[in-house]
Amino acid sequence: MSEIVPNLRDLGGTDVAGGSIRPGRLLRSALPQRDDVAPDGIVWPPKVIVDLRSEVEIEPEHPLSGPGVTVHNFPLLTALRPGVAPPESLAELYQLMLQTTSRHLVEVVDTVARAEDTTLVHCAAGKDRTGVSVAMVLALLGAKRDDIVDDYLATARHQAEIQARFRRMYKTRSAELPAAYVATPIEAITGVLDTWEQHPGGPLGWFRRWGGTDETVERLRENLVG
Repeated sequence: MSEIVPNLRDLGGTDVAGGSIRPGRLLRSALPQRDDVAPDGIVWPPKVIVDLRSEVEIEPEHPLSGPGVTVHNFPLLTALRPGVAPPESLAELYQLMLQTTSRHLVEVVDTVARAEDTTLVHCAAGKDRTGVSVAMVLALLGAKRDDIVDDYLATARHQAEIQARFRRMYKTRSAELPAAYVATPIEAITGVLDTWEQHPGGPLGWFRRWGGTDETVERLRENLVG
């Protein structure tokens, strides 16, 4: 039986500098499955997929692979691997992500900026790696800090459906992570925003520091904002 994609939402309508994100351009979710469906009003399936999972998580073929679909993989938690003790909190984990996979995050933004069709950004839960990636896009587009935080916190409303899918797909594997990782703590995302805002030049300066360009940000705006 088909299920609705867990933690799926369209970033369309989010206010940014100079307008708002156009509907049907940028989606975020937990890991989708081939038979999943989307609520009315959300373009589905996407034509461009940005998968943020690591090599040990991905399948030989993405669940949504098919004719006309382009899949990109940018692992954003390479430091979190078997045999390595994970950070105790998500706030620490997100900082580790920024320290170790910043160039991948820049590649995520570049891919979203270049996509010519509906683009889905996802990881496993659609909360942590996806949350930081979407926050980067929104910050570069000039979204208000409170709106970025609210988008991150919206995942808390979907925890039951996310965990139900995890239990079916991963069984005991999900129990290997700290219990705190299930939460959606505000300090985790505000810590990320603080890191960007305190960098010389703010989020754009941080983006440039790790290889991002003004041209990518301009393309991002042209692609998403209307």
